[in-house]
Amino acid sequence: MGHHDREAMMTGGISIADKTTILQDAPESTALVVKGVSHSYGSRKALENVAFAVGAGNFTALLGLNGAGKSTLFSIITRLFALQAGRIRIFGHDVEHESGAALRCMGVVFQPRTLDLDLSVMQNLLYHAALHGISRRQARMRSEELLSRMGLSERHNSKVRDLSGGQMRRLEIARALLHRPRLLLLDEATVGLDVKARAEILAHVRSLVAEQGIGVLWATHLLDEIEPSDSLVVMHQGRVLAEGKVSSIVGKIGARDLHSAFAQLTEAGLAETGPGSGKAAS
Repeated sequence: MGHHDREAMMTGGISIADKTTILQDAPESTALVVKGVSHSYGSRKALENVAFAVGAGNFTALLGLNGAGKSTLFSIITRLFALQAGRIRIFGHDVEHESGAALRCMGVVFQPRTLDLDLSVMQNLLYHAALHGISRRQARMRSEELLSRMGLSERHNSKVRDLSGGQMRRLEIARALLHRPRLLLLDEATVGLDVKARAEILAHVRSLVAEQGIGVLWATHLLDEIEPSDSLVVMHQGRVLAEGKVSSIVGKIGARDLHSAFAQLTEAGLAETGPGSGKAAS
């Protein structure tokens, strides 16, 4: 299957150029709009014309093997890396030209741990709240509320280094929610966790979407974290291969399930760009 044929099929007949026009007209209520984003490290292209949108109150999975470009994209969205080409908007705010307003709408949990291990759970939250200009009283109220939601109330005085991996991740999510963002980005948030901890964190995040209407971009290489009703963006070697509801993507490609659809898409991508170094997701 040719590159343009596959793109047309997977987007319901919309080519990349047509999709870019649609994204340009996305309403300000759209949580995240990524349009034509490309990024290179010297001569190596990490992202190529990446374009997709995340709706408010929507759980969108960003699926790709390690090395697909997910972390690079997160670094660009969060302004850790400069935007080389393309545009990004968060609730209508241009990330490059209105970075303050855009970033205030967003909370993020990066793949590496970023907690201070020598501070207590509560101290970590209060310190982060102070960085956001939240008053001490308001910060404590929000922290207690979030710790309760994340099942960490009894550990509020514990040193972070004494928490389990799953508890640390829940604390990082609580910290990302302190300033009440409307968009939450999570980059491989369950890496290294056991099955129970993974399921608990995923359930917590999905409840935020259902109960609070937060838009979520959940980057993962684990197909079992994705449900048929989720929105999905499939990335491979820096390009978006498919975007839409999981059930729609699986149906349009004629696969029996997401595992088969992902395998077909990435194999087609490899045939066009040459052999990669990644293995099939599991």
